[in-house]
Amino acid sequence: MDRSSAGISGQYARSDNDFYQPNDHAASSRHGRYRDATVRQWDNPPRTATRRNEFYPSSAACSSQYLLRRSVNSAQDFNALTKQKIMDDLVSQSERVGHRYKGRNHGQYANSIKNYTSAAKRPLNRAEQSQLMRLLQNFTAKRSWNWRSLTTTFHSFTSAGIFTPHKPMDPRVKRTQAVLLSTLLDAITFKCNQKAEAWDIDVRGIANLLWAMAKLVDNGQELTPELNEAVAALLPHVNALKDQFIPQNTANLLWAMAKLVNNGQERTPGFKETVAALLPNVNVQKDDFKPQGIVNLLWAMAKLVDNGQEQTPDLNKAVAALLLHVNAQKDQFNAQGIANLLWAMAKLVDLGQERTPELNEAVAALLPLVNAREAYFKPQEIANLLWAMVKLVNNGQEWTPELNEAMARLLLHVNAQKANFTPQGIAILLWTMAKLLDNGQEQTPGLKEAMAALLPLVNVQKANFKSQAIANLLWAMAKLVDNGKEQTPGLKEAVAALLPRVNVQKANFNPKQIANLLWSMVKLVDNGQEWIPGLIEALAALLPLVNANIADFNPQEIANLLWVMAKLLDNGQEQTAELNNAVASLLPHVNAMKGQFNARDIANLLWAMAKLMENGQEQTPELNKSMAALLPLVNEQKDQFIPKHIANLLWAMAKMGELVELNVFTSTFESLVCKISEKPQLSQQDIFMSLWGVMVCCARLTLVSDPNKNNALEKHMDALFTRLENTYPDNHEDQSMMAMAASWLGKACPVIPHYRTTMSKRQSDFRDLLQSRIPSLQIEEEKSLNSLPPVDLLLPDHNMVIEIQGPSHYVGGDFKTRNGSTLLKITLLQKSGFEVIEIPVNQLENRDFMKQCFDQIITRVNIPLQGHGSVSLI
Repeated sequence: MDRSSAGISGQYARSDNDFYQPNDHAASSRHGRYRDATVRQWDNPPRTATRRNEFYPSSAACSSQYLLRRSVNSAQDFNALTKQKIMDDLVSQSERVGHRYKGRNHGQYANSIKNYTSAAKRPLNRAEQSQLMRLLQNFTAKRSWNWRSLTTTFHSFTSAGIFTPHKPMDPRVKRTQAVLLSTLLDAITFKCNQKAEAWDIDVRGIANLLWAMAKLVDNGQELTPELNEAVAALLPHVNALKDQFIPQNTANLLWAMAKLVNNGQERTPGFKETVAALLPNVNVQKDDFKPQGIVNLLWAMAKLVDNGQEQTPDLNKAVAALLLHVNAQKDQFNAQGIANLLWAMAKLVDLGQERTPELNEAVAALLPLVNAREAYFKPQEIANLLWAMVKLVNNGQEWTPELNEAMARLLLHVNAQKANFTPQGIAILLWTMAKLLDNGQEQTPGLKEAMAALLPLVNVQKANFKSQAIANLLWAMAKLVDNGKEQTPGLKEAVAALLPRVNVQKANFNPKQIANLLWSMVKLVDNGQEWIPGLIEALAALLPLVNANIADFNPQEIANLLWVMAKLLDNGQEQTAELNNAVASLLPHVNAMKGQFNARDIANLLWAMAKLMENGQEQTPELNKSMAALLPLVNEQKDQFIPKHIANLLWAMAKMGELVELNVFTSTFESLVCKISEKPQLSQQDIFMSLWGVMVCCARLTLVSDPNKNNALEKHMDALFTRLENTYPDNHEDQSMMAMAASWLGKACPVIPHYRTTMSKRQSDFRDLLQSRIPSLQIEEEKSLNSLPPVDLLLPDHNMVIEIQGPSHYVGGDFKTRNGSTLLKITLLQKSGFEVIEIPVNQLENRDFMKQCFDQIITRVNIPLQGHGSVSLI
């Protein structure tokens, strides 16, 4: 809070703009405040009896002129600005002269307020602003004012901080701001819409106004219809006068347009035309931009592209022209300029800008300056620099010694300045650190200390994070945990603090953020996050948004979201109507976007579909179409899959069992297995998934008697099993997998699996019924044969196995299409010398079926066995 109404404490918040400031004497100079030769002079007072009314009466004139002619540097000078006499004289002057009054004295007064803040090197504080607002209630801009008075007043008030919305906002101040803005914007719009012969519009004024409007919204003012209308009225004048703008005007205008669009300004046809009109000026004027202009322009290009601006030839030329000057003027950039330049380059590259030699040279020229100026970077600049470095590395930047040193030095400043980071800065930094770990960066002491310093701030600032920051932070937490970061109490508290904010801000998340949030929550759960109420409520809030935003998800988000749905079910989430609706709305987009998925997307999608069906997802036409659209892409992109992708694909295709047509299944498997055999380094999980997939493929080929292909695949199976010979897994799934592979290959198994046995009521009822029909028949239940998974019923005297097959044995529970697990178990039992009879549970209530079933079993147990096979009694 500000300590006094007129103090000059605190740092001056510099604009991102090296904006031209008129000198103290400009108001009384005949040459005017603008440097351009084309600018008109102040209106000379008319030679009539009303001449003296164009100026303040003697008492007011003295005070106002005194303020304009001297340096404003004390509380006494501020108090001079707040004298009621000044405003009384301005009101009197305006009323006496009426429509002939051009607003000159009002402009002078506004400029004197700006001069005060310029001398103080800071904008008005809250108390000063409130004190001035008592006077400004009677400050009314008129349509009769000339262009210079309007531009001076609007720009001066904005620069001084008159319109800055301090929090909490005094209702009286808010009302006065709104009225003052409304009258100024109305007069500006009116002036811009006048006929050409009535114009007194000049290029400097246009640049000043658009800069000031951008500053308004950047400082927190709402983008009102009146402000939109004023911007729209100004834009045609930019186009009309585009050849008259000096380099500084060009830089300020493009900066302003980038700021406006970044704060919600719609990219209307007029807006796009104006940007297109200004871009060629950059190339033409490239040799005349000052360092600050270069910084502002590259920042503007990055922000415009980030908000939908097409990377046209003119934009690319402008960027290329500016990059050359970064290297040439590197010694003249201040700390803020260095941070903004590296941010802009990183953003452009992240949005598709080619990493040209000029860009690489510019980055190389700036990185040593980070170390040289490290002591001068503000907290937000530290956050932006770390973000930029990570983004550059993500897009191919080499980890040079200069980059490593710069990053290490900046991380030390995170801990030192932790109390000064804004909520946005905290979010950027934690996102950056998560990305560093995701890119393989070692958890250095500096990185650990920085993370430990920031995590408690998430809870402290939880109410101040915007929607994007919430999405970025939860993504960061998920990535940190996924890359080995321990779920410390500090991290758990940060997650718990953020989750309720998801529900609060749900209406503000864009499609990308919705996808990232859902991905993050599932990743956290996958890594041990408890199902706390905040998590359940956040998921419930987000799932309906998938359907609502379905048309706006890109291919990667579609893939991630289907992965999320599958993971939710796999982690015990109930198959709610919202989840089913989300899946149903996503699947048609898989087929529509099939040509846009990369290798990772394809692997994730097929894995997700297999998981969904494993957890009871119906075989809908859309799901079958999606799978049919993706399978041919596996062979097309086989060279792009990393080992993890291949393992996931082998598992997924195997899990789908008979759903995948046999020829497609075997040809795809062969190409993938060959690729994974070439990879000497595989994780244990990848080996297990690949081994299981190869076994299922062999099982399918065995069931159709294709020994030639099976022999080749068995060699791959043997190679994968050999990699696990010294492995002693402690979970029963991996133990079972090793036992099955050992059984198939005829090898000794290094582990003895321990199976949990459960007997279903259907199984017990069938056993009792069979026993009652054949009392002498010996029947054993839940028996493990040769270390294989237990069978439902074993007739040991006849080497016969009866499997009561519930819906989990079929793809999507359709009781027709056997899944990979079922096929593998049947084949292994056959290879061990057992005949297998499969009985789907949906047939147990069928009287005719049951008679046929018992007749066939009785026939088999009363005659010598002539061979082994699998009979499905349907």
